[in-house]
Amino acid sequence: MSLAVQSYLAFDYGLKRVGVASGNTLLRQAQPLRTIAADGDARFAQIGSLIDEWRPNALVVGVPFHPDGAEHENTLRARRFARQLQGRFKLPVHEVDERYSTTEAIAGGARDLDATSAAILLQQFFNEHPEPFKGA
Repeated sequence: MSLAVQSYLAFDYGLKRVGVASGNTLLRQAQPLRTIAADGDARFAQIGSLIDEWRPNALVVGVPFHPDGAEHENTLRARRFARQLQGRFKLPVHEVDERYSTTEAIAGGARDLDATSAAILLQQFFNEHPEPFKGA
């Protein structure tokens, strides 16, 4: 049984910037797209343009935690952002633990830190869900 290719956009949420990456279940390789440096309605307008362009089946949002797994203020902010995306764009939103994604992007010499962090999050999602839509 072959499954249809599913495409994703992933977001590395921050108060000032949001990194964006794309990928699909055929290649299973995340690619950095860009960083959105806007807030409020302008931020969601730019995200809406990317969704119109890329037509993802689902979205992935990185949710930060303390090293010991405890939640903090940005955990709540990222989850709120994920709910806003789901509410505005009516797409499934998956959360992934984003601990160390920025550190990994820095270590890899990323030119666009936020977009590369989003790609790391999406790659992590692919790695954790080898067949995310099987039977769905």
